[in-house]
Amino acid sequence: MTKILVFCLGNICRSPASEVILRKKLTDAGLIENTDFELDSAGTGDWHIGQPPDPRSQDICAKHGLDSSHLRGRQLIPEDGEYYDLILGMDEMNIANAQKILKPEHHDKLHLFDKIEVRDPYFGLVDGFEIMYQQLDRAAERWVEYFM
Repeated sequence: MTKILVFCLGNICRSPASEVILRKKLTDAGLIENTDFELDSAGTGDWHIGQPPDPRSQDICAKHGLDSSHLRGRQLIPEDGEYYDLILGMDEMNIANAQKILKPEHHDKLHLFDKIEVRDPYFGLVDGFEIMYQQLDRAAERWVEYFM
């Protein structure tokens, strides 16, 4: 089983969206069967622990046929480094923050979710969530190709 953790700053915009997008892509590719993959999301900050994703993130996922409303924010913890095989951050600041949380021997598991940073749409306009979604969708496709 491959265990993947996606993370961002607060775990209410980018990482919950990337979790449901990647789960759908892996399912559609037949890779989730028999629990071949385990996915979760987290944030490096603790502001939104226990909260559902931002309504704008939920709305953009719903627009594309995905439901993220059941997810709840949680904070990245040191034990995640031991548990997960692949830990994917949304931007370089997220990676730097995760390096402060995770033990150095697990830093090799840290990678960007996309080839370029996924900008945080939280303080931007609504179209920032569509831009975020499209970027996450393309990046998730590449991860599926990688695993096939």
